[in-house]
Amino acid sequence: MSTIVSQPKRRDILLLGTTAVGLSGTALALWPFIDSTMPAKDVAALATTEVDISPIEEGQRITVIWRGKPVFIDYRSENTVQKIRSEKIEDLRDPQTDQDRVQKAQWLVAIGVCTHLGCIPMGQKEGDPRGDWGGWFCPCHGSHYDQSGRIRKGPAPRNLAIPPYTFKANDILQIG
Repeated sequence: MSTIVSQPKRRDILLLGTTAVGLSGTALALWPFIDSTMPAKDVAALATTEVDISPIEEGQRITVIWRGKPVFIDYRSENTVQKIRSEKIEDLRDPQTDQDRVQKAQWLVAIGVCTHLGCIPMGQKEGDPRGDWGGWFCPCHGSHYDQSGRIRKGPAPRNLAIPPYTFKANDILQIG
């Protein structure tokens, strides 16, 4: 018995060649669209921010920028933490315990953007109005936040947002 080995026909070779060229052309045409979905290098560089918190003194607040937004960092005293944690959360518009909002009791890290219309609340600088609860006050429409960044009075519907953060060391805070 003899085996018949068929040779590829000219038509098969042309079909394979045309398919390969077509797929390569499609990939080259789609690449700019695929590449445009990737974050730009300047945006990727802003994905995380490291902050040295060692020079911050108890009771002091600082503002850093993360992803183009102000982030409030507040070094709270033990008395402040005890006072905040003794309050009833049932009375809050957006009930959330202080323990759910912080990783270390003395450090509050919150995005400093009012949840009503996106204003930046006052209360970071010495002498700024801090509202009725000693936290932050948004003068645009009168929202008052407490020292845990929870909404207490005014039109804001939610508490100040908490960004993802970790303590890389005792004195290095990484946001993002």
